[in-house]
Amino acid sequence: MIDTSLSMSPQDTLVAVMIAISASDENIRTSELVSIEAIVDHLPVFADYDKDRLKRVSETVFDLFAEEDGLDALFGLIRENLPEKLYETAYALACDVAASDGRLGEQELNLLAEIRYELSIDRLHAAAIERGARARHQTV
Repeated sequence: MIDTSLSMSPQDTLVAVMIAISASDENIRTSELVSIEAIVDHLPVFADYDKDRLKRVSETVFDLFAEEDGLDALFGLIRENLPEKLYETAYALACDVAASDGRLGEQELNLLAEIRYELSIDRLHAAAIERGARARHQTV
């Protein structure tokens, strides 16, 4: 059983959401990892984040995904450690990572729907966030 009492910062939680969406199809693509790294390097919410924590957070997500109720435990960690004002940020980051490889599989779409539900993201706001992610990751 995974210890779900791990101390996670709000930034750790945002990283966990990004890792989870990347791992949801059991195929973590390089473009997704590059996107996560760029997000952590450039967004203000990660200004004081210790990037050495990425490995620990990733391992926690992978361990949770290996458990039967791991997704529920992950959402518990998110709700416990992420301020509500960052819920839309978490969803936006998940959308950006999911869109970064130019394709959205069924598992990613299902996890995005679950994130919307678990974080109570209004459908209209979710549609705007999704549209922005699609526009940012469009190719010629």
